[in-house]
Amino acid sequence: MKKFLLFLFLLPLMVLAQQTADLVKITDMYKIKQMNSISLSPDGKHAVFVLNSIEPEGNSKWEYKYTNQLYLVAADGSSTPRALTYKENASQPIWSPDGKKIAFVRAVDGKPQIFLLSLAGGEPVQITKFRYGASSPQFSPDGSQLLFSASVSLADMLKDKELNPTAAVPKWPAEKPGFEQNQFLQPNKALPNPDGTTEEIRAYLALNVAEKKAKVINKLNFQEEATTSGDQSFAHLFVVAAEAGSMPKAVTQGFHRFGGASFTPDGKQIIFTGNTDNSQHPDRALESQVFMVNTDGSGMKQLLGDVGKSYSSPSVSPSGKWLAVQVGTVSFVNVPELAVMPLNGTVTDLVMLPFDRNKGGITWSKDEQHIYFTSQSNGGAPIFRINVKTKKSEQLTETDAGISSFSMKADKLVFVKTAVANPFELYTIDLNGKNEKRISSFNYDWVSKKQLSFPEKRTFKNEKGLTVEYWIMKPANYVAGKKYPTILNIHGGPSAMWGPGESSMWHEFQYYAAKGYAIVYGNPRGSGGYGEEFLRANVNDWGAGPTSDVLTSVDLATKEGFIDTSRLAVTGGSYAGYLVAWIISHDQRFKAACAQRGVYDLGTFFGEGNAWRLVPNYFGGYPWEEKTRPTLFRESPINYVDKIHTPFIIFHGENDLRTGVIQSEMLYKSLKVLGRTVEYVRHPGGTHELTRTGNNRQRVDQMLRTIEFFDRFIKH
Repeated sequence: MKKFLLFLFLLPLMVLAQQTADLVKITDMYKIKQMNSISLSPDGKHAVFVLNSIEPEGNSKWEYKYTNQLYLVAADGSSTPRALTYKENASQPIWSPDGKKIAFVRAVDGKPQIFLLSLAGGEPVQITKFRYGASSPQFSPDGSQLLFSASVSLADMLKDKELNPTAAVPKWPAEKPGFEQNQFLQPNKALPNPDGTTEEIRAYLALNVAEKKAKVINKLNFQEEATTSGDQSFAHLFVVAAEAGSMPKAVTQGFHRFGGASFTPDGKQIIFTGNTDNSQHPDRALESQVFMVNTDGSGMKQLLGDVGKSYSSPSVSPSGKWLAVQVGTVSFVNVPELAVMPLNGTVTDLVMLPFDRNKGGITWSKDEQHIYFTSQSNGGAPIFRINVKTKKSEQLTETDAGISSFSMKADKLVFVKTAVANPFELYTIDLNGKNEKRISSFNYDWVSKKQLSFPEKRTFKNEKGLTVEYWIMKPANYVAGKKYPTILNIHGGPSAMWGPGESSMWHEFQYYAAKGYAIVYGNPRGSGGYGEEFLRANVNDWGAGPTSDVLTSVDLATKEGFIDTSRLAVTGGSYAGYLVAWIISHDQRFKAACAQRGVYDLGTFFGEGNAWRLVPNYFGGYPWEEKTRPTLFRESPINYVDKIHTPFIIFHGENDLRTGVIQSEMLYKSLKVLGRTVEYVRHPGGTHELTRTGNNRQRVDQMLRTIEFFDRFIKH
């Protein structure tokens, strides 16, 4: 009898356990495998790619590390993917033209170097042992050479006889106060002596910099992602024979930065981007030009370049006759245009191919009739193609999925796809977008056992006449007729875009749904993925307009009957951290709020954040300008801090220099002085990318702290 009664007591708990066993857990984050850098073999039969995994670190119970290894898979799905590399991380794979070898990049003594792996067997062979490192390898069409990029410091440039054969100093102003014509860069042969002559004192001061006792900063862009630096560096292109022991030869020279390089189909020349303006410091020269040079470094000439223009993503057609390129302005708030021209043409020969979205992965079809690309659009990132002759575009994959990497050869495309049903997996389709087939199961098996929440799309028109899209996710254990606590989740950028095809929020959204919350998210004015008019709709209006859009989405979602308006929370990071602070200082409906790595005072942000150009690009000027100052005051949430009464948790990584930690310190301290309900969490060593690629324990910590804080004020 006692056993029977115990069974009856435990039965509800057993039923509950069955209902929740397959819900997404916080630690499921560790199971997610990501694929990237996919590349089809020349015959189109196999694909190589990078698999990013999260694995236990050492013997620690709580620490997890990222690993990146190369994998090979049959493009028709006839075989399961197999690992090609082990132990040390590997990245940036590229096929040799004969399909027998794969070049890739691996770190050696802290610098990236190129390795060559034979598919016939054996260990990878290190090709470069270059003092500057080697990245972004590309095979020459005959497979005999590798083109690569390397970063070179100013100190090395001054003494490198190949990159700087005349031992010159930069022609552009190095901006060292009190020195003319950059003569301070000439070698100082004096011995360090703090009590000596001026030259000896300068030698002593230089020694302090070399031994990291001081940072001397004269450049404009001195804030990196996690630290500050006064060092200058330059990116140069090199070629090296595709065999061990070969010495790289420089293709470019001078105090400039070059990239985006590839061989022409005949292997005689190299196309690349850069800026060779000698009148401006490289930090101030925002334009980008397209160049062509012979593979031995001779005959360099500019193909495209204009004041105020940025030319990027050059792609030569298979015959070598045509060049595709993107044309934009130096402002962040624009959508670059896709254009084609004869390879040896000029800017007047450019023919624009209209497509009002950002484009990536520009790839010519073999017959040169189409250009294929991916594009963030309406909540997804499909593959598109555009007919070069008719200028008409076609969407080849579904809107509600995101393609993060693709490769095209022969008659097929292989790609990495994100969808709500699976965060990352490999697929293949034909060139017309038909006959899709999944060819991997890295996440499929475990995710298929989970109880997921699938977003439902809604739209409305705002007061500007713009169509705003948003999505509603019901709790994973949704029961009709019941009302649920709800989280409004806002994206950053402000030009980012969320939707069912966006991968970075897959786990977080599913975890919150598993914890019993409904989720509302969308793309307010200023988001990417909807064209240039929509993108620019928040210029001079970061606060009120986007707030209207996201709150309208909550109001409309509430009318569907399952949202408990007495239990609303709001969260977001970066620009969305800004918008969370703005919202709760202007609206009192939320019972709890969370802001991550946000911007709260635009004037201070201009000084402490490396994304400071957002200020002039969006608000038309600088904090000291009379015309701009009132706008920055009006648009800064810190100036409405006394109106914040919502319980508030604020996060910031201690090494975040994209937005800067002073932002959150100001907001927290102000609220604390006002006696408001606020908690502040700093993550040591964390950068702006903490929730995406940061320390895994800290990623879990931030999600758990967010939901735990919401639970304090929103009782289920």
